[in-house]
Amino acid sequence: MGCSDSDYTYLRDLVLAQSANLIDPSRNALFDTRLTPIARLAGASNLEDFVNILRTGRPAHLHRAVAEAMTVNETSFFRDLQPFEMMREVVVPALIKERKRERRLRLWSAASSTGQEAYSLAMLLVEHFPELSEWDVKIIGTDISRQVVDYAQRGRYRRLEVNRGLPARMLLKYFVREGEEWEVKAQIRSMCEFQYANLCAPLLQLPEFDLVLLRNVLLYFSRHDRTALFAGVRRRMRPNGYLVLGNAEQAEDSTNLFEVEFAASCYFYRPVAAV
Repeated sequence: MGCSDSDYTYLRDLVLAQSANLIDPSRNALFDTRLTPIARLAGASNLEDFVNILRTGRPAHLHRAVAEAMTVNETSFFRDLQPFEMMREVVVPALIKERKRERRLRLWSAASSTGQEAYSLAMLLVEHFPELSEWDVKIIGTDISRQVVDYAQRGRYRRLEVNRGLPARMLLKYFVREGEEWEVKAQIRSMCEFQYANLCAPLLQLPEFDLVLLRNVLLYFSRHDRTALFAGVRRRMRPNGYLVLGNAEQAEDSTNLFEVEFAASCYFYRPVAAV
């Protein structure tokens, strides 16, 4: 179901325009795999015909579907454990101290994929900070793929998914088995909500956040798009909030809006300027 080099170039450019996601030419075969179901639903007999439909410019919903299909949704519970330890030891205690008068926290799992990061953060709060049960706490997970947003909202995971990064003790404590799946308990689900958001578009529907997790996303963005993304994230953060990136990511080469700090063997960022 392959197509020509020019068609692959068109698809890569389409994904870049829709989501700022850079697809390397070496990964062209992913288009064949991930776009096959969409092409069939659109009435195309092969990928070449599907690209011809896309080139008409009329089916905007198909353009979005292509971008969503090519988004990398790799995730797991407590992925890269060290940042969670840093949040437990440093960030959350600091936020509790700084917000003790208002007793309100808003936390953002940007590019939340199928929800494991948001639910992991909720479990961390419940497990280690029982005083927050009296606070107004909400964790908002966003993703460009409506399919994975729907999956996250279900809060039900297969055995392979709960076996990745989730300690058995926490599985038994915070999940209920439903047949071949495990469902997140109501206590944890009530702390989380999920919604569609394109990080490259205005994020006006989101509140201001005390903590933003923007992990393992930046490597798919060009430097220009990273700069724009940091500016958009900064506008959605409180002036004294916290930003956590992926282990292999940094803000310094793309923006002067944040300054780096180091604690508990991990880096994080604080805003330094209003936007």
